[in-house]
Amino acid sequence: MTAQTCPRQHRNSTMDSGALEPSLYTVKAVFILDNDGNRLLSKYYDPEFYPSMKEQRSFEKNVFNKTHKADNEIAFLEGMTIVYKSSIDLFFYVVGSAQENELMLMAVLNCLFESLSQILRKNVERRCLLDNMDGVFLVVDEIIDGGVILESDPQQVLEKVNYRADDNPLSEQSVAQVLQSAKDQIKWSILK
Repeated sequence: MTAQTCPRQHRNSTMDSGALEPSLYTVKAVFILDNDGNRLLSKYYDPEFYPSMKEQRSFEKNVFNKTHKADNEIAFLEGMTIVYKSSIDLFFYVVGSAQENELMLMAVLNCLFESLSQILRKNVERRCLLDNMDGVFLVVDEIIDGGVILESDPQQVLEKVNYRADDNPLSEQSVAQVLQSAKDQIKWSILK
């Protein structure tokens, strides 16, 4: 058979085989920016994808500049597929490679947004998000681990987050006390 009689075979043989190999590592980064483009939360899962803080912030600024006035849900920038959503004064982003399935990335984004909406009691805005950052990090960690999508059902995420919070023998007050004690010990060791 020639390339003309079997175009699929020809196309596959001429494309880079590394780009076609499936991988569990679908998410390169997740970040939440405020309406000025300032970072509120970010997690980068691929160490080769913008390894320095300066590169990450530059990438986030480029993404924000391209998306903050657009009505789309998907952007392609710097060889990456980016899905995003906004709410009041927040922008939520999930980044994958150029050949990543947009529907998978969108499922992660929707799960993140719906889970946070429940945790924040439908008040998905900057102030409320900052006041509940510990829960926000728990949600992100339940959805994605090292770039691998663990969960895309918001109800399952909420159950796991609530289970973890209830399972923790330390209350918020005792955590604060432990942190204060650690700070005091560091001060004393510096003064000595």
